Amino acid sequence: MFFFHPMDYLIILAFGLSLWASFRVRGTFNKWSEVPVLSGMTGYQAARRMLDANGLYDIAIEAVPGTLSDHYDPIARVVRLSEPVYYQSSISAVSVACHEIGHAIQHSEHYPMLVLRHKMFPVVNFASGVAPFLILAGFLFQQIPYLLGLGIIFFSAAVAFQLVTLPVEFNASSRARDLMVAEGFITNDEEKGVAKVLNAAALTYVAAALISVLELLKYIMIFNSRNND
Repeated sequence: MFFFHPMDYLIILAFGLSLWASFRVRGTFNKWSEVPVLSGMTGYQAARRMLDANGLYDIAIEAVPGTLSDHYDPIARVVRLSEPVYYQSSISAVSVACHEIGHAIQHSEHYPMLVLRHKMFPVVNFASGVAPFLILAGFLFQQIPYLLGLGIIFFSAAVAFQLVTLPVEFNASSRARDLMVAEGFITNDEEKGVAKVLNAAALTYVAAALISVLELLKYIMIFNSRNND
């Protein structure tokens, strides 16, 4: 049966970690949303001040519906903050807002890993759509071994994209924490709460990357096993 493989035990554990990470990021965000930041700044105000402090006056900030839907759009050059982050004055709001500004600063400075990620995106967008069909076809039509091999190659591109995303996210959080303290958005005592919010969010990316890596290893092991039979 191709539906089961010993690696599936690790993949299931990784999925458990991913679910836990998702619950944790929401729980951590909600907890620190109730803690007001001493500077009194909202997420929008912190984001605007950080952009201006780095000479990024032309980047707009928009409020968008939803929770944890915050992101930086490098094409439109717009920082989009979820309404709770945009309007609230809390540790969570300021942390998430400044993290997204970290991405905007990366973009302006041509941070190498972000540049690589942007260059990879068109290829990965195509590869991630094709890979599942090729892998499924490889399992269904075992007499055509190259199908699974092609699926693995395309899936590898998607995994590489997720791995490249990790340093991008960690770097954006590191920039945010340093600038928040330097600009006086938070006190040294508040940095602990900021770290908890940003680390919880980063864990979701780690869990997603781990699942993808384990799945890739599983497919490679199956492919090699077939070739050795």
